[in-house]
Amino acid sequence: MHCAYFERGTCRSCRWLGDPYADQLQRKQASCQSAFTGLGGVWLPIVPSAETAFRNKAKMVVSGHASSPCLGILDDAGDGVDLANCPLYPNTITEAFEPLKRMIRRLGIPPYDVKKRQGELKYLLITVSEDDGSLMVRLVLRSDIWIGRLRADLSTLMADLPHLAVLSVNIQPVHQAILEGEQEVILTDRETLTVHLNGLPLYLRPKSFFQTNTRVAERLYATARGWVAEVAPSHMWDLFCGVGGFALHCADVVSGHVTGIEISAEAIASAQQSASELGLQNVSFHALGANEFIDQAVRLPQMPELVVVNPPRRGLGIDLCAFLDESVVQTAIYSSCNPESLARDLAMMSGFELVKAQVFDLFPHTAHSEVLVQLKRKEAS
Repeated sequence: MHCAYFERGTCRSCRWLGDPYADQLQRKQASCQSAFTGLGGVWLPIVPSAETAFRNKAKMVVSGHASSPCLGILDDAGDGVDLANCPLYPNTITEAFEPLKRMIRRLGIPPYDVKKRQGELKYLLITVSEDDGSLMVRLVLRSDIWIGRLRADLSTLMADLPHLAVLSVNIQPVHQAILEGEQEVILTDRETLTVHLNGLPLYLRPKSFFQTNTRVAERLYATARGWVAEVAPSHMWDLFCGVGGFALHCADVVSGHVTGIEISAEAIASAQQSASELGLQNVSFHALGANEFIDQAVRLPQMPELVVVNPPRRGLGIDLCAFLDESVVQTAIYSSCNPESLARDLAMMSGFELVKAQVFDLFPHTAHSEVLVQLKRKEAS
């Protein structure tokens, strides 16, 4: 991939960009396998990505002035670096930058100045649906004083940015490097962005987690579904289920019930919407933390044979690993964006053994990896 920003040294976010992509894949596969040395299992070939235009979302720091906003990142000195032509973004996202800059200029919204600790607009967060190119745009602001003016300008913005489907404002008032705050105000009639993966509709709300690489995410979910089908469990749990990707994909290969658990009520609402539209009678979703769910699960009359987990980078943690290790669960499928925390969790789940693993390159040109592993309960000696 050719990137003028990388060649000039302006942006080094894609740290591996100087290496041929085939070498990146080989290096990533070797790194992941070395993290699981001694655990056995079969390693399947890495799933590659497109090298350019693969990101379905952009997180742009807004800097400069209301009359001349800059969208990109901050350098070490805290000054803005324009990345409006980053080749990681598809054209639909790139083409949205200018209409959004025009809106900032039109309304006079002052970008936040990190060094002076003043200003309003911190980030523009843009997500695209590859179904039809529709966009969800979030403005991260320090206060709510601009909401009225943004509402009044909405028709102008939508005329200038026809692909805009969802516009929201997130309020993040603190002077810290925190991406978003608790308060979210949706300004459009539509509240969700629809994304289809392998033909299944997923509904993304402004705070919903979704993989940044749609095409590779499709391969990830399809692979997990295939592994679940091989086991053919009568019941399944999907912990940290987000908007329901794994649960929805696996519902038709589970003979009994599929239960999805996610702490975000917003994500659960999206998952329930998908299940309802698909007419799935054997799937239910609940807004609970994983550990809170464990406290309730110990009182359930029946535990599932199979559990899918997709935790954040920190991993499952001691309590959840212990719960799974001591449970009657026979198969665990673990999707991880952090091989180190995954390896640490596997070390705490000594009752399981690694059956197979596969790396999915959701994050080309970086050291980050998504790893899917299948574990099975060790036979009693």
